[in-house]
Amino acid sequence: MTYATDRVHEEIAYIAYHFHWSLEDILDLEHRDRRRYADQIATLVTRASADR
Repeated sequence: MTYATDRVHEEIAYIAYHFHWSLEDILDLEHRDRRRYADQIATLVTRASADR
């Protein structure tokens, strides 16, 4: 199974924006780890928005 290129780019941009990690560091992550970080960021962003 392949993962859509656009989705990978979205995950990379999302993680880079929030964690300020380099492209190289993000690409070194396994897919499931990158996906997990993106999900955790989304949870934190949602929680922070609800607290306002």
